[in-house]
Amino acid sequence: MIRSSIGKLPSSVLDDAALVRSAAVRSALVRSVPVHSAVCLAALVLLGMLSGSPAHAHDGPHGFPGAIPVLPPDSLKTYEFSDTLEVQGRFDDLIGVAATASEGTVGREDFEVRPILREGELLETVPGLIQTQHSGDGKGNQMFLRGFNLDHGTDFATDVEGMPINLPTHGHGHGYTDVNFLIPELVERIDYRKGVFHPELGDFASSGGTHVVLRRSLPRSFFQFEGGKDRFRRAVGAASQHIGPGIGLVGFEFKGYDGPWDLEQDLKKSSGLARYTVGWGGGTLSLLALGYDNEWNATDQIPLRAVESGQIDRFGNIDPTLGGRSHRYSFLGTWHRAREGRSLELRAYAVDYSLRLYSNFTYYLKHPDDGDQLLQADDRVVVGAGATGKVPFRWRGRSHLLEAGVTSRNDFISKVALYHTKDRVRLDTVREDEVVELAGGAYASLTSRWHPRFRTQVGLRVDAFHFDVEDALIEENSGTQSAAIASPKASLIYGLSNHAEAYLSGGLGFHSNDARGTTIRVDPASGDPAESVDPLVRSKGGELGLRLSPTEGLRSSVALWYLALDSELLYVGDGGGTEASDGSERYGVEWNNVYRVLDELTVDLDVAFSHANFVDVAEGEDHVPGALENVVAGGVTWNDPTGLFATVRLRHLGAYALIEDDSVRADATTLINANVGFRFGSARISCALLNVLDDEARDIQYYYESRLPGEPEEGVSDVHFHPVEPRQLRVMIGVGL
Repeated sequence: MIRSSIGKLPSSVLDDAALVRSAAVRSALVRSVPVHSAVCLAALVLLGMLSGSPAHAHDGPHGFPGAIPVLPPDSLKTYEFSDTLEVQGRFDDLIGVAATASEGTVGREDFEVRPILREGELLETVPGLIQTQHSGDGKGNQMFLRGFNLDHGTDFATDVEGMPINLPTHGHGHGYTDVNFLIPELVERIDYRKGVFHPELGDFASSGGTHVVLRRSLPRSFFQFEGGKDRFRRAVGAASQHIGPGIGLVGFEFKGYDGPWDLEQDLKKSSGLARYTVGWGGGTLSLLALGYDNEWNATDQIPLRAVESGQIDRFGNIDPTLGGRSHRYSFLGTWHRAREGRSLELRAYAVDYSLRLYSNFTYYLKHPDDGDQLLQADDRVVVGAGATGKVPFRWRGRSHLLEAGVTSRNDFISKVALYHTKDRVRLDTVREDEVVELAGGAYASLTSRWHPRFRTQVGLRVDAFHFDVEDALIEENSGTQSAAIASPKASLIYGLSNHAEAYLSGGLGFHSNDARGTTIRVDPASGDPAESVDPLVRSKGGELGLRLSPTEGLRSSVALWYLALDSELLYVGDGGGTEASDGSERYGVEWNNVYRVLDELTVDLDVAFSHANFVDVAEGEDHVPGALENVVAGGVTWNDPTGLFATVRLRHLGAYALIEDDSVRADATTLINANVGFRFGSARISCALLNVLDDEARDIQYYYESRLPGEPEEGVSDVHFHPVEPRQLRVMIGVGL
């Protein structure tokens, strides 16, 4: 258990900061998407009125705006707040609080000693979520959850402190999510929700979403250095200080790494954070600035036949000129006020983002002479705002909580482009566009406690989008498009006892499509007529769950879930055109457990099974390629008060279909990582051993056609894979200042 102190802030700051960060009161998730100014203004006025109403209830436990409250006096249990917070993460008791069995919180205790290879693996603390990599470490991770190959985030929403991370109409892929800018040591907690049952989650959230909360202060400043194999080096430092009436926090990270690849990765990453938190206007004002720059060479996935023939080894490449560079600079202002269960939060943010990504997936299939290397470019500025208000009330002798929220997001994309290149030199332009994408959302939810054991949550979300596309090459592909969608949700919760709770949830969701696909008329590669895509695609789902907290040290939950997506046309960022995608359905079961055996010893185990298939497709040809069928993750952690800590973790990805008829399957991957260290005074030393068994497994696998020099013009269908990195030791030395 991690004890956090806000410090010597004024009482108004202390109270609100405690409520914001408490395991029982969390502020809002922005699924930032905009509405027209008049609607936003009216909604903000309404929220202000709501926040001033009398109340007798506390907010719920999560950073999402829809967190289910405890509603005394009818509730099964109540919570009391103190200036000193107990942040327990997965040990938070959510019975009487949560809306589903598949939501929760991961605290610093859950990941501060966890061995990770890349920053994106922080999100693997979400049960059932897998992060892999098929390119260089500067690229966003490939994500898998609930039978989805999420690519880089299309159906999983991620935000950091209310700023959305998914990027629509992105140069590499719609919904692209890159969390490489995070500094793990400065992450406070990760809240997660799965399914389409949460009205505060909008676009990209069919399978769920995460809300990452960063630290506001530190008990002491620190500096640490890590070193390891293949020129791995990393320096991290942070300091917090009282500045006037508030607290300031600054942090930095520098990282370099060549990796085991024949082509040195030559990673050059730098990240920074600056934050100021102060009492203002009867609430808490937080100003947050984040900066990130990265440059790298990449070894993309390679064809299995080239390895088996001895042409290259597992860490070799076909194209030695791949890689990229990226930056992300952002600023977020948040104001939060909470009083006796009423709360109001206002948010506004701005992001400057750029990516240049060189890839080559098919080698010499399309261009036998110059090769198929691509440059995907993306330059944009994102501005957005949002507001969330909550007010509890009593009606007909029952406790209720009304929550309402609005979000506004505007993506001004000065360039989103696809070029044919050779050795990072442009040969021709496949497509180049300027796009303005506006999106707006509004939602309301009502949580009601009808009986000491029974409560409900019903909600409705409405989202609207406007796309304005200007194609620099083909005028017919320019144009505008607008669309809107409404998504109702509902959950029934029954308390079996103070230690067990059952859930039944259902709802509708959606994801948007790439703006370029909504106005396309001509395929830029072939010149043939092209059919435009559906701007918004419906999803629907249901979940039956059970949560158990039989003792203070044991948390367990099980969820049976179902999710279906409509058929659609998809815009393909790697080709610039569209392709049909059949409707699909997925169902499965998740079982999550964490057990504190002793004060020093914790064991956790998460198991997920899923099945995914296309609908209206002949049986035997209906498998969804890349959909994971089973995932097992678990670990044992020892954290001794004398300063000794150690953890061993296992991650298993079972075999899965790589092609619709299931005739080619990906190999299973099982990895074990370990970390051991000692704290003495203000210093700390640790040794992380990654891939303990030196398993020659595959991080990710695909099956498609490619062509190597000398092969038939039509190419060869083959497995393409990216290997896991070999066993390596990383040593960290840190000191508190």
